[in-house]
Order: sequence, then C-alpha cells, then structure tokens
Amino acid sequence: MKQEALCRKDVERAFEVLQSRFAIVAGPSRFWNKHVLHDIMTACIIMHNIIIEDERDVNATINDWMQAPIPIVDMRVDENTRFQ
Repeated sequence: MKQEALCRKDVERAFEVLQSRFAIVAGPSRFWNKHVLHDIMTACIIMHNIIIEDERDVNATINDWMQAPIPIVDMRVDENTRFQ
C-alpha cells in the first residue's frame, strides 16, 4: 500500500511537470483518442528529456556542488506576541 502511494505521488509530480511545460498536456484530454493521447504524452516526455539533457552541464563533475549556507536568523522578542 505504501509503495503504491509513493508511485502515485511520483506519477503525479511528473505529470505536473509536463503540464507546466506543455500546454497540450494541460488542456482537457477526454476528447482525444487513446492512441493519439499516448503519442502526445510520449512526444512530450521525449522533448522534456531533451530539454533537461540540453540544460545539464556535461563537463561538471558530481563533486562540484555546494550546500546552501544555513541562514542566520535573529530572533526578536516582542512582548505582545505570545506562542501557544
């Protein structure tokens, strides 16, 4: 059951990415033929992968990433503010 929920979440995230990038996926799909819809989704996935691959820096090594610095937060005490 937990594995099914994780898979569903992954599929929903992937679909949201495609919807944000391609307008044809964001529109209503119930009027499309099932085979045409399959071809549209396949084409969008392939184009998405091409875009991601094109944006990736091929010459960068995996060890060149840097962790974001931890922000320093200055807490202000306000006598009118109470936490419950």
